[in-house]
Amino acid sequence: MQLHDLAPAPGSTKQRKRVGRGHGSGHGKTSGRGENGQKSRAGGGKRAGFEGGQNPLAMRLPYKPGFKNFNRVEYAPVNVGRLEDLYTDGDLVDHDSLVSKGIIKKTTQMVKLLGDGELTRALTIRVDKVSVKAVEKIIAAGGKVEDPC
Repeated sequence: MQLHDLAPAPGSTKQRKRVGRGHGSGHGKTSGRGENGQKSRAGGGKRAGFEGGQNPLAMRLPYKPGFKNFNRVEYAPVNVGRLEDLYTDGDLVDHDSLVSKGIIKKTTQMVKLLGDGELTRALTIRVDKVSVKAVEKIIAAGGKVEDPC
């Protein structure tokens, strides 16, 4: 095979439409633009977002204050008081067990354990983040906090 043998696949290319080249071409006189009006003129037409003189949507909406940080990490909050009802002594609290108990929806969700409520059970905690107050309550109940925390 050589360069002069290369050709596009049959049917994959079309010839360009040559407008304004006489009646016999099928695209003569008005060149496929119809008869009259703004869109038939050279340079005619409306800009993107133009609404016929009505105040456009982009101008009607209020500006949003501040900005949205795209690096923000969302944590699902879970309180120690909730663990008291659902776990027994010596249980492991991790993403899988939280999903199975219906506390969070997905195992990929980030979890932060917070210190609201009372805890009397000795639990092993293995979630993404734990507040200082929650760590105090877990250790006081005889449990432990493992990595990643």
